[in-house]
Amino acid sequence: MHFTRGDLSRTRVAERPDPLWEIVLSMHQLQEGRRNARAILGGRTPSHPQQQILRALTPLMPARGYFPDFLTPAAALDGLASGIDAVLSTPRRRMREELSLLAQHHALPAWTRSLADGEVDTLHWLGRALHRYNRCVLQPVWSGVAARVEADRQHRTGVQCRGGTEAMLHTFAPMLRWESSVLAADYPVDRDVHLGGRGLLLVPSYFCRRTPVALLDEQLLPVLVYPARSPVREQAATADSRLAPLLGHTRAAVLQTLHEPRTTTELARHAGVSLSSASEHAAVLRQAGLIASMRERQRVRHILTPLGADLLNGGAMPLLP
Repeated sequence: MHFTRGDLSRTRVAERPDPLWEIVLSMHQLQEGRRNARAILGGRTPSHPQQQILRALTPLMPARGYFPDFLTPAAALDGLASGIDAVLSTPRRRMREELSLLAQHHALPAWTRSLADGEVDTLHWLGRALHRYNRCVLQPVWSGVAARVEADRQHRTGVQCRGGTEAMLHTFAPMLRWESSVLAADYPVDRDVHLGGRGLLLVPSYFCRRTPVALLDEQLLPVLVYPARSPVREQAATADSRLAPLLGHTRAAVLQTLHEPRTTTELARHAGVSLSSASEHAAVLRQAGLIASMRERQRVRHILTPLGADLLNGGAMPLLP
């Protein structure tokens, strides 16, 4: 993703979970039979009604490859009802084009032709199916979904407020790599997305897998959905007892000072070491993937990566509860 200066000023983190993205991505996990996917259903195997709704929605949301952009409209950030209204209001031409593209990769049942034609009964059926999936599958675990997303959002926006958007983009390492106005990620296909001054909406997701997800249609608002991570909590005494044997007391202290972004001079002052020692320890932590560093004119600012935050916090939370 290629940024301009205008894009940096227009990049933000979504304020709440997106229910339609969570529906699609949790469907992916259920289809793939992930080891802990039953946790989505409260530890139970799907009931017969749940199995019916899963089978019905699966053709539109295959676990691998393309799925239609119209299933995840930006309006869903205002709530599930707004999102489903936007899905059902998709222009017929666009819905037909996206379903045709889906049919190039996956066999589709006959009813999807009625959906592509905008048949009212089929559209209403899809709306009911999405509502029912949300009620049966997501609502029982939604408090955990919302808590994880909010923790991630607070961490990212806190860094953005203190250090700017570029500092916030560095917090996604190693999942995302920010360098020279380009945000890069490992992705199933090679793509270049030019934001063109529109900015980027970053959407933390509870059910997103290891890699981020973007919309295919570049005419839509640029969105990047990524796995929400656990928050950084300041537990200095506990962290020191855990990390000192691994990193050494001084390097552990340097890592602990990065509960907020700091320059090398600030690292040295807060950790009680010389400037050259702080620079050396920062280099080792950066090489280990625990921190990221960015140059700001004559200064270098250091921030925790998610891996460093997890280590400081006592370990990453599992993908599912």
